[in-house]
Parts: sequence; C-alpha cells; structure tokens
Amino acid sequence: GFPSCIEARGIIYNAEGIKKITGKDFDPASITTLDGFKALLDELVKGGMEAPVAIMKEDWSLGAHYLQQVYEEREDPEAFVQSLYKGEVDLMKDEKFNSLMDTFDVLKAYNKDKASPIAAERDLSEQGLAEGTVAFMFGGNWDFAEMKKHDYIGGAGMMAVPQNLQDDYTGKLVGGGSKFFYIDGSENTSAEKQQMAKDFLNWLVTSDAGKTFISDTCGMVSPFKSNDVACSDDLGKAVKTFADAGNLVPNYDYAPDDHYSVLGAEMQKYLADQCTREELAKAIQDYWANVTPVEH
Repeated sequence: GFPSCIEARGIIYNAEGIKKITGKDFDPASITTLDGFKALLDELVKGGMEAPVAIMKEDWSLGAHYLQQVYEEREDPEAFVQSLYKGEVDLMKDEKFNSLMDTFDVLKAYNKDKASPIAAERDLSEQGLAEGTVAFMFGGNWDFAEMKKHDYIGGAGMMAVPQNLQDDYTGKLVGGGSKFFYIDGSENTSAEKQQMAKDFLNWLVTSDAGKTFISDTCGMVSPFKSNDVACSDDLGKAVKTFADAGNLVPNYDYAPDDHYSVLGAEMQKYLADQCTREELAKAIQDYWANVTPVEH
C-alpha cells in the first residue's frame, strides 16, 4: 500500500493546562518513568486539578492501541505473538505486560471518570484535554481533529507512555505509515486509469500543491522526507519530531480481526475493576491460544 501519512500513539498532554497549575513550562522529555509521571499527577491534584487524566473507554483504543503495545515494544514482536499462539507465554511473568499495566493502573487512579469509566464520553474527554481541565490522555495524533472542535487553549503535544521499565522503547511512540492507498491491478481497471492513479499519488508526494495539501490543509504528517511543509496540526507536529528522530516503534499489523473487540472488552472489564490483572492476563492468553493464526 501507499501511505498517505504517519500516525502514532502515546500520551497526549496539554502543556498550557499543566502550566496553569504548576506555574512552570512543561517539558515532556523530563517524564520518562512512571514514578516521575505519578509525582507530576500528584502535583496537579494538589494544585487543584482534581482528576488530571482522561481514559477513552472504546474497545479500539484499549484493545487495538494500548494493549497492542505489549506485542510491539519488544525486539521480535512476531516471535512473541507466535509464542502466544502456542500458549507458551505467562503474561504475569512478562516484564513488558506488567510495566504497561502498572502505567494503566496509574491512569485509572487519576481518571476523571473513575466512578463510571465505561460511561465516559469521548467528546467530553477530548474537550477537557483541549481546554486544559484534563492534562493527559492516551491516544494518537488523530485526536486533534476532535480536540480542535472545542475551546482549544493550545499546548497539545505527545509523549511516550511512561514506564518504570527502562528499555530500548523508552521515550518512543508507537506508529508508522497509515491511511494506505491501493491501485486495482486487475482487468477491471484499465491501464489508463491505473496510470491516472499513479499520477495522483506522485502529485501528492512530489508537487508543492500536493505537499501543502497533506501537511497544511489536512494537517497530516507526511511519510516522505521530501515533504518539508510544516504540519499544521499540533499533535502531528509532535509525531513528526519523533519520526524525524527515529523514535517510532513499528506497528504490529497482524492481529486477528476480532482481536480489538474481544480483548478490548476484556480491557474494559479491567478498566471498570470487574476483573483482576491475573484474570485479564488469562483472558489474553486464552484468546491467542484459541484463535486461528493470521497468515502473512
């Protein structure tokens, strides 16, 4: 496929909202560990931001984005997934799983919708983040499209998910090429139409108008280094900084089709304190051991 943009996920922050409470400019690079993150959350609460975190309850966010990092943040994601298929993984003994779930537990503890997390409305979470009444939310640069619908005060950016486990993935977002175009190469599409499609894709990448359309008009992060037009989207600008520095962990794209719905539901149960970490781990392991492997 032909990627039209780069998308990445991590912790979205509102630096202006944080500064209103702490009185200091927020430097996301200063928060690398979970302990450091929790200390800042405590400072925000003490300063009057009663609940500085929002958590989206959607299964795609919990299952396809947050949980997915358990597979992606390791040297050989494919080998790890194959071990899951074979039932060889004990997640309760897995450093990465426990590290990410420790962070998730902290997000839960400071969640503005803690009393009823599965009733959380995404629009209200995006509004709180845009207006600075909420400081942090796990998500991706696509969330800026929702944030800017509200009274956005500025200061939005992205940082890596803070973990006490320090490894090769510390300080990195997860992401890569996205929104792929495909050209029908079958007999149903004429050679002339196929060439027109190729010409359009070349226009997106090589022409000044195409570069401006992607980066400025659409506010997307171009996946092509030849595009030097500044991204007009604040979260996109942050993602581009990570991409340019080589600080993106590749997506793992071969989870079964029902992965996010089935395990997203399990993550929702965990979010609502309807199961323990041990029960969540078992549900994840049972899912992988009983699902048909994806051919690729």
